[in-house]
Amino acid sequence: MRKFLIASNNAHKVEEINRILNPLGINAFRAKDLGIDLGDVEETGTTFAENAELKAVAGFKKSGLPTVADDSGLMVDALDGRPGVYSARYAGENATDADRYTKLLGELKDVPAEKRTARFVSSICCVLEDGSMIKVEGTSEGRIGFEPRGSSGFGYDPVFISQSGKTFAELTAEEKDAVSHRGKALEKLEAALRGKNDNR
Repeated sequence: MRKFLIASNNAHKVEEINRILNPLGINAFRAKDLGIDLGDVEETGTTFAENAELKAVAGFKKSGLPTVADDSGLMVDALDGRPGVYSARYAGENATDADRYTKLLGELKDVPAEKRTARFVSSICCVLEDGSMIKVEGTSEGRIGFEPRGSSGFGYDPVFISQSGKTFAELTAEEKDAVSHRGKALEKLEAALRGKNDNR
């Protein structure tokens, strides 16, 4: 198995990424699982793609391992695309997932159902052993509900209603991987990595 570093401390993200990369013979680890201190990477990018690249390059430089970084978030049309790149910090530095989606629901309290359209975006950057990069992006369209539903997932999943009519938090892991922004981006990454493997 090839060893990849996932430049994230989010255990849920690492689990999702691992589910999709394992069949390629790739084992993904968080930095702390490998005893590596990535420090705090300043996410100074104005787009998900810029932040993903910053994190992937930093992880690769620190570890020398192929590194995958994901920057993702929720864009709500009625809020002019917010929370966007600030999704994780939307309700302050130490806020919980519930704090974040509660703030979001509060901001949308007077917005009718038909205007609550939103999408999740996932940008992934992968820096390989030779320093080359793969950059991919996935989106998942949906809308914001009026209250949280479901107990799976993380982040804004309980309030994001997918095109199936269920929130991401009501889907099984397999169902979510099939339709989620990160699942779609990782599918593209998987195809690109397979292509590179075939060309070896």
